Amino acid sequence: MQIFKSADLLIPRPELLKNWAVIACDQFTSQPEYWKAVAEQVGGDPSAYKVVFPEAELGTDDDARIASINQNMESYLGSDIFRKYNNSYVYVERTLLNGVVRRGIVGVIDLEAYDYTPDSDALIRATEKTVPERIPPRVKIRRNAPMELSHVLLLCDDPECRLVSRFSASERLYDFDLMQGGGHISGWLLNGDAAAEFERGLAEYYAAADRKYKELGISPIYFAVGDGNHSLATAKTIWEDLKSARPELAGTDHPARYAMVELENLHDEAQQFEPIHRVVTGVDTGALLKALEGVSSPDGHPVVWHTAGQSGTVTPDRKLGELPVAVLQNFLDAYGKGSIDYIHGDDVAVRLAQQPDTIAFLLPNIDKNSLFKGIAKDGVLPRKTFSMGHAQEKRYYLECRRITEQRTTR
Repeated sequence: MQIFKSADLLIPRPELLKNWAVIACDQFTSQPEYWKAVAEQVGGDPSAYKVVFPEAELGTDDDARIASINQNMESYLGSDIFRKYNNSYVYVERTLLNGVVRRGIVGVIDLEAYDYTPDSDALIRATEKTVPERIPPRVKIRRNAPMELSHVLLLCDDPECRLVSRFSASERLYDFDLMQGGGHISGWLLNGDAAAEFERGLAEYYAAADRKYKELGISPIYFAVGDGNHSLATAKTIWEDLKSARPELAGTDHPARYAMVELENLHDEAQQFEPIHRVVTGVDTGALLKALEGVSSPDGHPVVWHTAGQSGTVTPDRKLGELPVAVLQNFLDAYGKGSIDYIHGDDVAVRLAQQPDTIAFLLPNIDKNSLFKGIAKDGVLPRKTFSMGHAQEKRYYLECRRITEQRTTR
């Protein structure tokens, strides 16, 4: 099984890219003006905007929009807007607005090696819990789609930064400014000798992970989904449904067995993980803190709390979880009192905590060295565990690939 592999990729011609690439569909969901500006900029040009469904626009004649998406895909595939690169990867450099460069490799993962369920021991796992209710609408969009675009960011755990690094790839495929404040992106073709070099690095990475987790006595994890897990879960659902309907496809290289992702390194300096704090309202804060003592220990994870005029530190027991957010969230879920809000920013959380019957827990930054181990030992993390950068820094749809049997060369 090739866990992460090359694919037959489709990339729009250079002159189309400025209006082609749009940000992930699950961004700016409360800002329809953002997507209105995208639509106005795109106009009549071919664009990813016309083959994805922004969540901000869900709810208005969805069936007609989905039919239009599929029609546009077929039209694009039958035109000459794409250049095709068989059996290739793309090496990506994304320059963020702060000038930092984030590096990645675009390829596909084998969905047989991926599982998003909480207690999975698959080689590719989700970082956070998947919300089942968010999958069916995406399935409806993808089920009859002849091609895929992807905003999935897949993370590897490579502290020495060897796997996803600068490559001496020969052909630059694109180099342009992304719309609506997305920064700059450049991409190079990675095939032939350069691809072989990367794949040797993959083999070494897998072997090192096997050794590490064998020493820990737990099942290995190679990759974790940092962003776009619900889209990946949708691809998994479609593939499992297809195998159920056509059992002869099991074990084959059908294109729907794979899903396109961008592989990035968890330890890349450009990967800024911001904690998401918990603010509990409508609760007896003293009773809650007293109950929390039952899952704490003197050398536990330090978590600062704030109420109206008071603050302190609780220490959830490290034996209950590798990461403090998991221990705290599990406690709050079991406690079952009050209402939990998920808040970005220390100042906002502390200000909200000044209200009556309210307490804020300020979670520390995610320890990158503990993230994969935490998922491997404790299962996927609670929802709203961390945020990977700001909205404008999410992945833009750019590369494409066929996911139907028609005109495939696999």
